[in-house]
Amino acid sequence: MNSKQQPSSRPVSGAETIPTSPSRWIPLIHLLFLIGLLALLAPYEWNRVESENLQLPWLSRFFLYVNVDTTPYFILLMFSPLCWWLPLPLHWGFFTRFLRPRLSQTWVEKKRSDKHWDWFAISISLLLALTSLFISGWTADHIVDAERELALGDLPPAYHDEYSYLFQAETLLAGRTSFPSHAEAPELFDQVHVLNEGKMASRYFPGTGLWLAPFLAWGHPYWGYWLAGAVTTFFFFWAARELGGNGVGLLGGLIIAFSPGMAIFSNLLLAHHPTLVGLSLFLWAYLRMQRTSSFGDALLAGLGLSFAMLCRPMTAAGFALPFGIWQAVQLVRWCLQKIKKTETESSARQIWLPVAGLALPLACGLICLFLYNQSITGSGWKMPYQLYTDIYTPRHVYGFNNVIRGEQKLGPKVLDNYDKWAENLTPSLAVQNVQNRFLASLQWTLGIIPLALAALVFLLTEWKQWSRWWLVFASILSLHVVHIPYWYDGIMHWHYVFETGPLWALIFARVTQTLFRIWQQIDRPLMSVLWLAMMLTAFLTNLTVLPPLWGVSKLEIIVSNVAFSRLKHFQFQQMLNHHPQIKRPALMLIAHDPHDRHIDYVINSPYLKQQEILTGRYLPDQYPPARVQQIFPQRTLYLFDAKQNRLSRWNGTFWEPI
Repeated sequence: MNSKQQPSSRPVSGAETIPTSPSRWIPLIHLLFLIGLLALLAPYEWNRVESENLQLPWLSRFFLYVNVDTTPYFILLMFSPLCWWLPLPLHWGFFTRFLRPRLSQTWVEKKRSDKHWDWFAISISLLLALTSLFISGWTADHIVDAERELALGDLPPAYHDEYSYLFQAETLLAGRTSFPSHAEAPELFDQVHVLNEGKMASRYFPGTGLWLAPFLAWGHPYWGYWLAGAVTTFFFFWAARELGGNGVGLLGGLIIAFSPGMAIFSNLLLAHHPTLVGLSLFLWAYLRMQRTSSFGDALLAGLGLSFAMLCRPMTAAGFALPFGIWQAVQLVRWCLQKIKKTETESSARQIWLPVAGLALPLACGLICLFLYNQSITGSGWKMPYQLYTDIYTPRHVYGFNNVIRGEQKLGPKVLDNYDKWAENLTPSLAVQNVQNRFLASLQWTLGIIPLALAALVFLLTEWKQWSRWWLVFASILSLHVVHIPYWYDGIMHWHYVFETGPLWALIFARVTQTLFRIWQQIDRPLMSVLWLAMMLTAFLTNLTVLPPLWGVSKLEIIVSNVAFSRLKHFQFQQMLNHHPQIKRPALMLIAHDPHDRHIDYVINSPYLKQQEILTGRYLPDQYPPARVQQIFPQRTLYLFDAKQNRLSRWNGTFWEPI
């Protein structure tokens, strides 16, 4: 499919080479893979079958309540010897004559040389984007409370971070970067992940708020995240097409669109989906730029990376680091050739225009970030994120021995219960975190077995040659490395490396292309069918149920996890909005449950004075109820005890239960 890449200081073609002649070691390698997978999976399956419902026949126990991460792949593994030796009984004429040519890299190269639009690719990319939109909406429609007929999308956000981003979006919609703190009792309105030091502002970087703001103004904030998922799928298709043709793009796009991790995060108001919009644009445009040396492509890549930087700077840096190293190597190599006055294949224009195109948007992004910091913290060099950590959660600081270092900087405004959640990061904890993030990123993207297998095959088939696929693989590793010095493994054990998911999808698609070619060359067509069956099995276990084999999908597991917190916030908001004895305007003080540090009900709009019901912290030592009533004479004062689930009203003398 792929033409060989010419030696050059830059790739001159979108094609990435793979071996053209099958190795005589291929049968042995297949056998070793079979033995290795059996040795890995058989003990898990044996323990599963021998641990439950021992009164049932052995075969019934095997097929009852399977482990969706292992059992389906163990069953498929049993068919691999048959697929290796049996000839394919059917001939796929339509696929051979119509689809295969259009899915190949040769088709892409021909379209480029003829300068024709590839309407086949355009149609696929749009269909993939629509598929992603559908899956996001379908996920939001999952029923999480059958009694009240509540779907996931009917509920308020689950995480502190989401409310901080909403606060940021509201602030930006007002044409500001911050609002003034309450003049007399600012501590009452300390909100998790919101600075409250004379100015109230989200601790987070402004890109997410910028993306969220128009959809919040529209009244449909989650639609912005569904769109972000669709845009991400769209651009990752084109990035994969740049590397391996329409077939690789199609497969990679399908994995991204059907990923349960992508589906649930498209329904969380976090920074990851807006970040992926920027990173997917960066990846596609950068890969094009490598082929074309175009200033326009470089500018697009720089714009994408700059936007990702304004959402999640560490993630953007980790994702782009291998590409930056590649760019620096090409630049140094060209300069050395010029110094030695040896002939170079690239002109100064081909080298410096892409560098300028990348640098210009990044410089603008850094200037915008500097000004944003200046407007909130008073210093362009001091980020709101850093200031918030210093004041409220010093034990959560980035780096090893975070708790030890943080406890040396404890101040009067530390959110003690939340701050003490942090564990001290040691090398052993860092290793455990990397393992958790790695396994979870495979599990929630496609599946541990399919993607781990793809990673091994990628290393075996690509190690002898340089191709741009190594940049994709290195980007995965780089994202893990830059997050090693953080103590928490992440939401669902992986949100810090969430952006590796689409990259894993591309690696799986590349490995599929490689294996299909090998199996075609050695006349083992049923192995391709078995590989596709493995991918289809992953899709089924991720998104559907098949009783009695498995009664819950991976997506439903994550939906239930998120719904737990959302339902608590929903019940609290229902009480605020519909309790017959709450008179407005009101101030609801919250006595939080110390055993439930991840649920915090102090959530307000930036417009404190205009809010009918304000929520605040119950701080009786600092702000006795009588003083609070004096500060807010127009508001009825209430106290909600989250641990006891009890509501009381201040009657001027004591708290009266209602």
